[in-house]
Amino acid sequence: SSLKSKFSSYDLEVDPEQEFKATKIKLFSFKRPHMRSFHYAWWCYHVAFLMWFSISPLLKEVQNTLGISKEQIWTSSITAVSGTIVMRFLLGPFCDKYGPRIPMGIVLLISAIPTALTGLVTSAQGLASIRFFIGMGGSTFVMSQYWTTSMFTREWVGTANATVAGWGNVGGGVAQLLVGSFIFPILKLAFNGDASKAWRTACVFPAFLGLVTSVCVIKFTDDCPKGNYSKLKKQKEIADVSIVQSFVGGMLNINTWFLFVQYACCFGVEITMNNAASMYFQDEFYLSTEKAAAVASIFGWMNLFARGLGGFTSDKFNSRLGMRGRLIWQSICLLMEGLMVVLFSRMKSLGPAISVLIFFSIFVQAAEGSTYGIVPYIDSKRSGSVSGIIGAGGNVGAVIFGLCFQRLEARHALLTMGCLIIASATLSSFVFIQGQNSLFFGIQEPLEKDSQSYTGDSKTDVESDGSPRKSPNSAVETSFDENDSGH
Repeated sequence: SSLKSKFSSYDLEVDPEQEFKATKIKLFSFKRPHMRSFHYAWWCYHVAFLMWFSISPLLKEVQNTLGISKEQIWTSSITAVSGTIVMRFLLGPFCDKYGPRIPMGIVLLISAIPTALTGLVTSAQGLASIRFFIGMGGSTFVMSQYWTTSMFTREWVGTANATVAGWGNVGGGVAQLLVGSFIFPILKLAFNGDASKAWRTACVFPAFLGLVTSVCVIKFTDDCPKGNYSKLKKQKEIADVSIVQSFVGGMLNINTWFLFVQYACCFGVEITMNNAASMYFQDEFYLSTEKAAAVASIFGWMNLFARGLGGFTSDKFNSRLGMRGRLIWQSICLLMEGLMVVLFSRMKSLGPAISVLIFFSIFVQAAEGSTYGIVPYIDSKRSGSVSGIIGAGGNVGAVIFGLCFQRLEARHALLTMGCLIIASATLSSFVFIQGQNSLFFGIQEPLEKDSQSYTGDSKTDVESDGSPRKSPNSAVETSFDENDSGH
């Protein structure tokens, strides 16, 4: 390819054979296009998560004010996670066609408006409806993963995807602590102890953050290493993509569905715990709203490192064993996660329960990071669609597990969830990706290279004997053209 369009040079080392994707991550850089996109990807998803779960630590207060049942609260939590399922399916092909930047800004805006209006609800139906629309913000995950897949080479994509998603997911922990243990008590004090007025006002701050971020992401970032899709299409630098063909292609790949189920059993579990943890600690261990929110936030805070560690370890296993290494690590994470959930369901005292919660959370998030270390290999021509479908699996899992909590006693729901997670670990043995080795067998026949594909790479990651191929030495160290700083 010729290096045209917006950038004449880059701040990071890039691989021209992989469409000028970066060959490393420089965390403390904010320069365009690679690291600017990296930081916006995690921040946008973080803000979306913060809005999505801003009401979760206050659900007990909402229940008391509205006089509604536990079942009705769980109905609202189920609608909150189901709102994003269709969006995740749709936004994958939209990323393939339009790039990640504009869909990211639009979805954040759509989610910020109902978040700001949370305080106006007066009934169980109103709560369920508004949480459904807020939940659409969870689909920003698809754009964040598509973005980092477009910006970083295959050797680094597991780490990049997992770190961005993990720091985004921290928004769940931040929501518990910021809204439940900080904003809510301050507002309660301001309203002379009126808890009803306090929870009705608390969600305005996350909504404002979402609004500001939605404008900045469109204005100050780039879709891919060469610039923005709209301009690149005009210059015939990338081919136009059919949304329908992209979606159908992703749907027809059986590997997509194996990972769909496994992602349901890790991200679906995390979403369920974001909704359940605060109420669980209030009901089982008799903690106050503020204390329960602080304890529940631990689950989300593990994302600071756990999901990134899952992706990083997947990359390391890949460098030694190829795809087989990624699949081994995936199975280990899911098996350990399931065992921790079962153990957590048996805890009767607060201290041990918190200790197990920490390890439970670490393996949940490591499994998420591991999953998205595998995703970019499934079909590089339709990476948006594949990423979106598997991402939707997480929310389908959250709906199923939410129904378990709605209909079963909490400890029984946890036990059921743990057994399903352990079963999902076995699915790794059925994943066969063309051009890669599998858990028990050698390399599958490689797909024919599609030169039109933007996100496709020009090689597989394994040699003919099944050993992993090293990163190319063609990476070039260049400097960023400050004329394109975008400020």
